[in-house]
Amino acid sequence: MGEGARRRLPPVSAAIGSAPRRPRRLLVASVAAAAALALSAGCGGADEPPAAASTSARAVSGLLPPVRAYVDAVADEDLDALAGAFAEDAVLIDVGRRFDGRDAIRAWADAEVIGGTLTVSEIVEDRPGHQRLLVRFAPGGTGGFAAHYAFTVSGSAITRAELTYAD
Repeated sequence: MGEGARRRLPPVSAAIGSAPRRPRRLLVASVAAAAALALSAGCGGADEPPAAASTSARAVSGLLPPVRAYVDAVADEDLDALAGAFAEDAVLIDVGRRFDGRDAIRAWADAEVIGGTLTVSEIVEDRPGHQRLLVRFAPGGTGGFAAHYAFTVSGSAITRAELTYAD
């Protein structure tokens, strides 16, 4: 360069703005990983119970025994117990999709329920042989959704279950 020529430098804001991005991303990723680890270890705030479906689902009292068996089976990830909560000829309707018989319900549960988190919020309707629950179901790896689970029970088994999204 000649004596009168000037070297062009990038604007100060560009130089400052681009330099710390990589360390900032690393910091954000590290904080996120630490938070996820703390939550998975049950280290929430002092007033927060650990986020376990089995605890909150089992804390609800008054569930009919076959409904309790279903809720506990989801919490325990026990496919055999879940299928066993249903009568051999039971019907399950999951948001319009119909599954007839215990074997079809078992296949549905294996593909869509086991591994998820079920939290029973309240018993919305309770009459002999019938309960409708407000629940939150979170399939594995998702944030979940609110739903109504309506169970019809005969003897010691669920004969019909209708699962719909809550309004």
